[in-house]
Amino acid sequence: MERDESGFLERCGEIRKLAFSMGDPLVVHHYDADGISSGAIVAGAFGDEGKKFRRECIKKLDDAAIERYAREPETIFVDLGGGNKRVNELKDALIIDHHQTEGIGKPQANPILHGIDGGTELSAAGAAYCVFRKRADLAVVGAVGDMQHPLVGMNRWVLAEGKMGGVVEVEDDLSFYGRYCRPLVQFLAYCDDPYIPGISYREDRAQDLLAELRIPLDARNAEPGNPPAADGVKGKNQRVYADLSDDEKKGLVSALAKIMAGSERARSAEELIGESYVFPKRPRDETYEANEFSTLLNACGRHSQPDIGVRVCLGDETARDEARKLLALHRRMLREGIAYTSKNTQDFGTFYFLDGRGVIDEGIVGVVCGMNLQQSWKKPIIGIALGDGGTIKVSGRAPKSLVAQGLNLGDLMKGACLDAGGVGGGHRMAAGASIPKDRLNEFLLSAGKHMRMDRPEEKG
Repeated sequence: MERDESGFLERCGEIRKLAFSMGDPLVVHHYDADGISSGAIVAGAFGDEGKKFRRECIKKLDDAAIERYAREPETIFVDLGGGNKRVNELKDALIIDHHQTEGIGKPQANPILHGIDGGTELSAAGAAYCVFRKRADLAVVGAVGDMQHPLVGMNRWVLAEGKMGGVVEVEDDLSFYGRYCRPLVQFLAYCDDPYIPGISYREDRAQDLLAELRIPLDARNAEPGNPPAADGVKGKNQRVYADLSDDEKKGLVSALAKIMAGSERARSAEELIGESYVFPKRPRDETYEANEFSTLLNACGRHSQPDIGVRVCLGDETARDEARKLLALHRRMLREGIAYTSKNTQDFGTFYFLDGRGVIDEGIVGVVCGMNLQQSWKKPIIGIALGDGGTIKVSGRAPKSLVAQGLNLGDLMKGACLDAGGVGGGHRMAAGASIPKDRLNEFLLSAGKHMRMDRPEEKG
């Protein structure tokens, strides 16, 4: 399809008019970081206009949800709807989405319909920004949360809008997660992109490296002439990467570059530096940097408290403490999930498989797969967990190199579900499904078959 950015923006303007013409719509959005941030953009736009609306966050738009929404006179789907033809059965419905879509008769603002890749170039939050032209910072958060970093394509246009409005700034710095919110030891130990040999998932080794570099862990010990902080220092005085002096940062980056250069994952110091997005009008906490903000929202959504995430997005300071508690739980569960994954990932030939049933919560199995994924892998990873109502939750992640070669994980999930009686879809690089608990074998066999069809070199 020919790329048509101006046509997409024109369509977004039409959707905005239709949305504001509704009397009291129900806004339905997804529960991940992109879904929460895009839902907050729509809710904030309606609130700014003083227009009535209701809002609901869901995990999946399945048949039960469609039947429930059939009673609604007006519905706006956000980060949902484009992949379920049953929305055509509803009354007055609008869709703001970025997933692969086909056969939808309802008005829809979706970049894919205009030749713009919704998996890499514009998230649902970005699409919502294009519709309402408000809260570009949340659009950036949604894109980063949906693994669209670094920002390209229409995301770049949204970024420019945010910079022009003074709500987004770009920084070039060490490209690890948690520069503003993660204590130094955890900042290094739980970095996996890139994976640091001998450091990643080893807090003891991370602490040894910081001690060797004489980088204090506690702000009280960061004064000239003071020794490094003692082991296990915690509390409000604990330093984060953003607190380090320029010399300390240079020393740390140089040391990491030497470690990487001595391994098969060789990277130079320059390659450890990347683009990140910060929000100067927000406090310097977990909402200041896009990656950290998106993780906070994921913690809210994945632990059944998406409304707290929406409140944080819209500036409710009372919601931040609640969100931080969920983030602490989220981090602990991710650490436990990664530890389990490192010992229990199986090679199924055409893909890696992680059976997390009874161990990894369905809300984070996709995140764990994404953290476990190595971009050097030649095949994707598919993980499962126990789902709601006697189902199995399936999540998959694929290396960028495979996607560039033509792999479409969203289509693979959808096709495998046809053989297993489930519902699936998503993006080329990240996708999910829900299947009956007694149809796992059919799903896995079908997934392998579709993988071989998508990748001719796997045949035979």
